[in-house]
Amino acid sequence: MATSTHDPALPEAALVAVRYEVPVVADDWVLPEVPVPESVPHRATAALLAQLWRAWVERTGRSALVAENLAYRWTERRPRIGIDPDVCLIEPAPPDQDSIKSLLLWRAGHSAPRLAVEVVSENHPYKDYDVVPDRYAASGVGELWVFDPELRGPRKRGGPHRLQLWAREEDGSFVRHFAGDGPVHSAALDAWAFVTEDGDRLRIADDEALTRRWLTIEEEARASEQRALARIAELEAELARRGR
Repeated sequence: MATSTHDPALPEAALVAVRYEVPVVADDWVLPEVPVPESVPHRATAALLAQLWRAWVERTGRSALVAENLAYRWTERRPRIGIDPDVCLIEPAPPDQDSIKSLLLWRAGHSAPRLAVEVVSENHPYKDYDVVPDRYAASGVGELWVFDPELRGPRKRGGPHRLQLWAREEDGSFVRHFAGDGPVHSAALDAWAFVTEDGDRLRIADDEALTRRWLTIEEEARASEQRALARIAELEAELARRGR
């Protein structure tokens, strides 16, 4: 049930905070038996984030699993009800991470994702704005990003929004902290999410100025190679000067 407060004297442009309750499970949250088709841009956006997170996990030596389209279910008595995030970060990593097929909250060593990302679907944009946050609120996920690169979402609640960030409060409630173009700080990563490539991709940086950007493992390798080549060129130039 939604609750809010409103002062008749407030101007029409004023904002009113709304807090509402959602069920732990709902009949229309049953996961489909077959994979849901995804567009190439949708998958590319999610894959880039997954690669950035995996490089961060490796760089920091964390015990964490980055998964794509992994079925997540949180109620044993209704095991078909759940959600499969486009990308999620599970920390600590489950003990069966190399063979895991579903993240089951009632199984030993399985915990709710620390962070999940949903890329708004071309076919179901309204679901990603309304139903998806409710599911994540019920599921125990710590933080959720909803990314709408093509601004296909509804105008409801001031939308469409390129990027939304929802986070778990200390009292267990799930609150939207940001809706806009970004950048926005993620407490789950202690880093900044920002939109790039004409709004088509999400990337991450350590600072709000976006100068210390995260790289994928492949990008880090290319950058290291370029630094090495630049250093070799400097040394060769120095030797050439000395030989004159």
